[in-house]
Amino acid sequence: MSVPSGPYTVEGGRACTFGDLSHAGVYVVDDRGQIVEVSPQAVKLLRRDPPDLLGRDAHDLLHRGRRGEPLPRSRCTMREPLLTGTTSIGEGEWLERGDGSLMEVTWLVTPCGTGQGGPHAMVIFYETGDVEAAGRGPVFGSSSMSELERLALLAETTATLTSSLDVGETLRHLVRLVVPLLADWVVVDLITEEGGVTRSVVVHHENGVLTHRDDLERAMPPVQRESTMPLSRALRGVTATLVTPADYQQPPDTPVAVIQRELFETSGIESACIAPIRGVREVVGALTLGRSQRARPFTTDDLLLVEDIARRAGLALDNARLYERQRRVAETMQRHLLPRLPTLPGLEMAACYLPAPRASQVGGDWYDAFLLSGGAAGLVIGDVVGHDLDAASGMAQVCNMLRAYAGEQEAPPSAVVDRLDQAVSRMTETTMATAVFALVERADGGWRLRWTNAGHPPPLLVGHDGRARFLEEAAGLLLGTGLSSVREDAVVELPPRSTVLFYTDGLIESPTHPLDEGMDRLLREAATLIDQPVSAYCDRLLTRVRPADNDDDVAMLTVRVPG
Repeated sequence: MSVPSGPYTVEGGRACTFGDLSHAGVYVVDDRGQIVEVSPQAVKLLRRDPPDLLGRDAHDLLHRGRRGEPLPRSRCTMREPLLTGTTSIGEGEWLERGDGSLMEVTWLVTPCGTGQGGPHAMVIFYETGDVEAAGRGPVFGSSSMSELERLALLAETTATLTSSLDVGETLRHLVRLVVPLLADWVVVDLITEEGGVTRSVVVHHENGVLTHRDDLERAMPPVQRESTMPLSRALRGVTATLVTPADYQQPPDTPVAVIQRELFETSGIESACIAPIRGVREVVGALTLGRSQRARPFTTDDLLLVEDIARRAGLALDNARLYERQRRVAETMQRHLLPRLPTLPGLEMAACYLPAPRASQVGGDWYDAFLLSGGAAGLVIGDVVGHDLDAASGMAQVCNMLRAYAGEQEAPPSAVVDRLDQAVSRMTETTMATAVFALVERADGGWRLRWTNAGHPPPLLVGHDGRARFLEEAAGLLLGTGLSSVREDAVVELPPRSTVLFYTDGLIESPTHPLDEGMDRLLREAATLIDQPVSAYCDRLLTRVRPADNDDDVAMLTVRVPG
């Protein structure tokens, strides 16, 4: 790498001598801010081997505050010339060496060509004390926000966006953070898991009201790598850009540019910042903030702030997507593990499962029904304590063990559950669960139910006349506590046309109402709906009973004795 020599002329025509550059470190960054070339002297000064530098984000890897703390991009003066394509000189910045020590530097950043395509910048730096800086770089337009306000906004952005693991909620938080504080238009384009692009959010703030422009939200054309337009570059992860309508007046080079030009024409945006939304591993999308009703256009200081906000949004969205992906895996596994109900001669049976409405609350609820060799039917409802894949995995193990123990020998429910409890306590991963295991058997020309309860909400028996009661007998400890207990069995005759309902606590629990209130509501609605076909009984109960503020999943199993 050849190193240029001074003097340099910076914005305003002021000449600055940067001195003898033979002792200066030099590295080149691409339009993403990643190091693509590094000089031997830079390797020596930074005490880092080339593999530790090449391909890494220069700001994240090297730039630090005076005390060694990570420096927000919005406070990075060395990034300003990268964004504006101008030359600038400065001093009093700190770079972190490979051994963790700090080095105060005088620096120069200037555009350069490498023949590799796309704009690049060369960063030349001295360790302070070797050479005195001859001057400062250009002064850029300042933001309307004070430094304290900017730091407060970034802190609020981090705290707010990381408070949710739901993509939609994260986007709503992002909108409220930036509009109308920074802009009156906000547009979020997200890259889908399949590689497509969706314009997910278009919001306009006018006269104190946020208006979602559904007419402008749409699936976007594919991003083409050869496009030089700002949005396409941002969606490829290139550095943030200040944009005006003039940037889209030239002939569009891709369909994405056509849609973006329509956005500027429809919205009346006169000044905009477009920044990539980067996740941990890849680009998640692009954030566009626009001003159509403000006399003051965006400045480079604003752009640095928007870039920092977009970066924090990217981490939050990346986490939310990962969590939603995990939720889908857990939910899919749960659904595949839930059985097809067997045909029980003389009985009607139905079941349903409703996943949690939030990604953070996939649980371990399950139901099961199977025929035993003696002609009885085994019925199970259960709930493994915990959420997500751990709970779903635990549910699968407990469910399979219970089936095996129940079919291995003809034994009362209490003996089967006691053996299951011992096995659960020996599992490698600590697992606790509640469950009801029941046998439906023929008796004297009719049917009877034998059951035992391991810490689960009691089954509900509803007669054809609407009389209903909870089967609260035979209650014992939940599974997996490691405590010894004597489990009991209970027996009840099932009258003709009666219905037994097994359910998990997601049907009756609410964070804002007492449990008794939920159980009373279930008792009342179960009796009211008893004339419904058994195939529709569970769905109707879900609609009427499940609290709106409950974010747990629900499993239900219903057995009806015909008349």
